[in-house]
Amino acid sequence: MTQLTLYVGNKNYSSWSLRPWLALEACGIPFQDVVIPFDFPAGNPKFKDISPTVQVPVLHHGDVRVWQSLAIIEYAAELFPDAGLWPKDPAERAVARAYSMEMLSGFRALRGACPMNIRREKRAIALPDGVTGDVERIETIWREAVARSGGPFLFGSFTAADAMFAPVVNRFEIYDLTRNPGSLAYMDAVKTHPAFRKWQEAALQETWIVPEDEA
Repeated sequence: MTQLTLYVGNKNYSSWSLRPWLALEACGIPFQDVVIPFDFPAGNPKFKDISPTVQVPVLHHGDVRVWQSLAIIEYAAELFPDAGLWPKDPAERAVARAYSMEMLSGFRALRGACPMNIRREKRAIALPDGVTGDVERIETIWREAVARSGGPFLFGSFTAADAMFAPVVNRFEIYDLTRNPGSLAYMDAVKTHPAFRKWQEAALQETWIVPEDEA
């Protein structure tokens, strides 16, 4: 099979890059990753050469170009149907996709106020309107999913749904957004997964600083 190449942004900040990278890595799908940092005020001009949206992440597979995190995951799931990117049960798979779509399109208050930042020390900030509601909805998703599956991940084993929420795990931790034992247990399962730790180690070695993501 032609090699998959996933182009990603700064591993310290790029939440949308983390999602497909983590899904592929955790599920054992072979790929090469290439970091192109967004360290220019108007975006890195190299993005124009690799992405039709001039954004990352984007997956190259031969002549195929796939952009947007969830579309990349879905493409990989079609190429590797036995990798476990989605739950096997059709009903559970539908719920996993619904959660992932909710993450894709929602929680804008949380994302705007609390950027992902792997290097950031844990410290609370004043939260603008809407963030508390986002936190409550996310914790409801985690609580209900883990209760159904038995954990430690949303659907028992690690799936694309967990990858979609992984940047939120970082946000909850570094902005001290929850003290709920169930949420903390789920967050710990994600943070200690070998794939997440691999991303984290690479992120901690980066030296780029993006001021708007240093909340």
